[in-house]
Amino acid sequence: MKVYAATLALYAVSSFAQIPVAGNAPAAPPAPPPAEPNKVILTIGDQKVTEGQFNDLINALPEQYRQYARGAGKRAFADQLVQVKVLYDEAVKEKLEQQPKVRDTLDYQRRTVLAQLQFVEMQNNLKVTDAAIAKYYDDHKNEFEVLKARHILIRVKGAPMQGLPGKKELTDEEALAKAQEIRKRLVGGEDFAAVAKAESDDSSAAQGGELGEFRKGMMVPPFEEAAFAAKVNEVTEPVKTPFGYHLIQVESHVTRTLADARPDIEKKLRPEAARTAVEELVKGMSVHLDDSFFGPVPPKSPAPAPPAPPAAK
Repeated sequence: MKVYAATLALYAVSSFAQIPVAGNAPAAPPAPPPAEPNKVILTIGDQKVTEGQFNDLINALPEQYRQYARGAGKRAFADQLVQVKVLYDEAVKEKLEQQPKVRDTLDYQRRTVLAQLQFVEMQNNLKVTDAAIAKYYDDHKNEFEVLKARHILIRVKGAPMQGLPGKKELTDEEALAKAQEIRKRLVGGEDFAAVAKAESDDSSAAQGGELGEFRKGMMVPPFEEAAFAAKVNEVTEPVKTPFGYHLIQVESHVTRTLADARPDIEKKLRPEAARTAVEELVKGMSVHLDDSFFGPVPPKSPAPAPPAPPAAK
């Protein structure tokens, strides 16, 4: 079954990945252990596929397709496996694997798959040094700032998100004036969550404007800049974004410690560590490319210039 499973996975990954998946779904969680791993759930001619083996094949799919294949696309994936069996049997009957070009293709695909698996092994097993983790943390501390905040959105006419039914479309001037008036109420002591439920024009209104935790890079730039600059519990001045005017109240602003951020940093650095290891392996092998065929070695991109100092005021 192992050889056949590899063949199934190779074909199924390429063919199943052509099935569109709606939206940018979040990464699928690891597959739960099969309820009955040895139960035969699919029979294709004389080939039997158990629940455990079917799960393994799904895990061979690109990450963005796994959740679909475990849910709504489960039968579609099984249909692909049936096609693999039928086409594979036909190829064997016609002795395609004995054709020189096909042998070369199969050999190349085998090398490619093994190379990909080896890279994954290196990525999973290479040790990232404590010094490298600490340096990344020190150089990217802003990545580890976490805010928890609420907001109230006063939508402007023409905003990219649909307005709430029954609410008047406001011009920019009207939306700004309304946001300023609401801020006066909040500064005067009204409860932010209660006002958000009554006045905010987006889906967070039902939760009192609650946005939960977010980091830099997750919000549109003007919103992010204002939120990260705000003091805890203060209400910002109206912040203009393409959606309208926001009033933001930061509930907490913390920076994750190195110990807390370490697993995420290590995960982020492992691919680069693996690529560096591959480069070292390449340097240790005699490699020659014919420049008359491939062209000259492209020049290395110059290092980016340091930012100019701010102008004196």
